[in-house]
Amino acid sequence: MTAGHNVASGLLGEDSSAPVRRDLLHALAANLRIGSLRNERRPSESELVRAAQEGSEEALETLFRRHWPDAHRAAYLILRDPQAAEDVAQEGFLAAIRALERFDRRRPFRPWLHRIVVNRAIDQTRVRKLRREVAGEAMPAEAAEEAPEIGPEVLSALAELSPEQRAVVVLRYLLDHTPGEIARMLEVPRGTINSRIRRGLDQLAAALGDEPR
Repeated sequence: MTAGHNVASGLLGEDSSAPVRRDLLHALAANLRIGSLRNERRPSESELVRAAQEGSEEALETLFRRHWPDAHRAAYLILRDPQAAEDVAQEGFLAAIRALERFDRRRPFRPWLHRIVVNRAIDQTRVRKLRREVAGEAMPAEAAEEAPEIGPEVLSALAELSPEQRAVVVLRYLLDHTPGEIARMLEVPRGTINSRIRRGLDQLAAALGDEPR
């Protein structure tokens, strides 16, 4: 039995083809809203990844607790749909679990996970937009309660950006990744990332009635 199989067994069942244990992910996500971590020394990210690769479900759960809020937030701000964002964030974590055995723990885990989640959110946004265009449906009204720290005007302005621009703005200014990290995460030249950030900021400024810088 491989380490990757051990790590994934709790959430995937006894084999990776079994139905996803979404009940565990839902329970963990719900617990994050009402509970808090014990006051113990926080293990480093590399320590957690090593333990998870060796089969520790406790380490895997700690990684989930530590990184779920940002992963879900990024997915929501790109998709603007609470249920779709939760599904995409969960799918991103499950994809990370399946690939964890091959992950180089010398690299930071957080950007790697965000890359998986954000790419899936961008793809899902494109698919949803295409389906609506084919069906001739209007974009649905979108809720703002999933990101209460961001004003409704900003949320509405973000929704007007292309998925690619929205993703880089979220990664840069809400999740604090550098342009270089974003370029590596999305496998896009850094100049392209800088251009998307600038165009996104200009469009946000125009939508919010501010003068672009």
